[in-house]
Amino acid sequence: MNAVPFPHPSRRGVLRVGGGLALAATAGVTLSGCTSGADDGVGADGKVTLEMWHGQTDTAKKALEVLVASFVRSHPRIRVKLGGGVLADAMLQKVTAGLAAGSYPDIAYIYGSDLASIAMSPEVVDLSDTVRSGPTMWMNYWAPARDAVTVRGKVRAAPALLDSLAVVCNKKLFREADLPLPKTGWSWQDFQETAKKLTDRGQGRFGTGWPGTGDEDTVWRLWPMIWDLGGDVIDPDGKKIGFADTGVRALEVLEGLARDGSVYIDPKSGSEQMHQVFMSGRMGMTLTGPWQLPDIKEAKVDHHVVPLPSFSGRPVTISGPDTWTVFNNGSARRQAARTLVSWLMQPEQDVVWDVQAGSLPLSRRAQDKPGWRHKAAATEGLTVFTKALETARVRPVHPAYPQISKAVGEAMVAVLLGRGTPAQAMRACADTANSALTLPY
Repeated sequence: MNAVPFPHPSRRGVLRVGGGLALAATAGVTLSGCTSGADDGVGADGKVTLEMWHGQTDTAKKALEVLVASFVRSHPRIRVKLGGGVLADAMLQKVTAGLAAGSYPDIAYIYGSDLASIAMSPEVVDLSDTVRSGPTMWMNYWAPARDAVTVRGKVRAAPALLDSLAVVCNKKLFREADLPLPKTGWSWQDFQETAKKLTDRGQGRFGTGWPGTGDEDTVWRLWPMIWDLGGDVIDPDGKKIGFADTGVRALEVLEGLARDGSVYIDPKSGSEQMHQVFMSGRMGMTLTGPWQLPDIKEAKVDHHVVPLPSFSGRPVTISGPDTWTVFNNGSARRQAARTLVSWLMQPEQDVVWDVQAGSLPLSRRAQDKPGWRHKAAATEGLTVFTKALETARVRPVHPAYPQISKAVGEAMVAVLLGRGTPAQAMRACADTANSALTLPY
């Protein structure tokens, strides 16, 4: 599910629920806040100690602890200390401060949209050889997983988590409105008309929802529209945005939803209110990812998953992968960190993480594993999200992206709240975003 800055905490909601049972320090796995880089991390016993800032809680943390314990058992000369002290949302800030102070981990969980902010640091390890020489061919990994970690032709991190966007529908509300369930190939006009028919403000029921804070959770849902219309986040010349015209058309969809009163605008970061409205049976459709399916199932919402609408009829969606970024703390620790992230990426381990922590398979080989096939068969709609990876795209790994996203978010909020027309909002957005692209990087 992401990811955002996630700046998109809602994309990772599934990673923050569950039993919260932490494993004890077993098989060489310990929990720690910091480790020393003295002696290149090699102890008197010849073992290398890695510091891994993971950013996970509850279900995902438990899954990672199980995986790392298994890794240590099969790699007895490597110890791994899991720590970091912050959730993934705050990881970029902590890592950036650590780089400035010369005290940073060997591996950190970095959101894909944050990677560009640190990718060119000399302390970030180039993993091109690592991923391309692994047991699973690099081209077997889904294109979004590869693209999200590639900066200027070099692989600057290992893919850690993969997701996609689709539309989840409440079947009960569709039946009550006497509406057919959407099918693959539907249009944004269909979406808008369906949302209007599903809405009953007197009953407190909305056709759909959209985050209204202007953060990345608000923004990333718009990019599939831009791409489908032939636009791009950044123009090929690199000097201006690539959606000055197509962005107006995309914003007109939001304007229509707001004008019809069919969209619940979530006023708080994280989209939790929006998701609660859906799960309480008061929203007909929600644009979300596979991370939300466990909560929807737990809420006993009879649901249907359909690919995103489009303008063209072609399939298009977005994926927001997250990463394991490796930092240089000397040759021994660097090599051990390469070994660990490469091991985590392999289908046998990836499937454990996918099933327990809410990711989609990183590779086609992982998708073919019995564990994932069983999970997909048992989870309504999960195969729709996985199939969407065939045509999914990712946001550019570019240092100016945060500024572009901020400008787009402000434009979207202006339109959703009726403070400006799509054309007005896009002009202001273009002025700000184009200025960001004139800065040297």
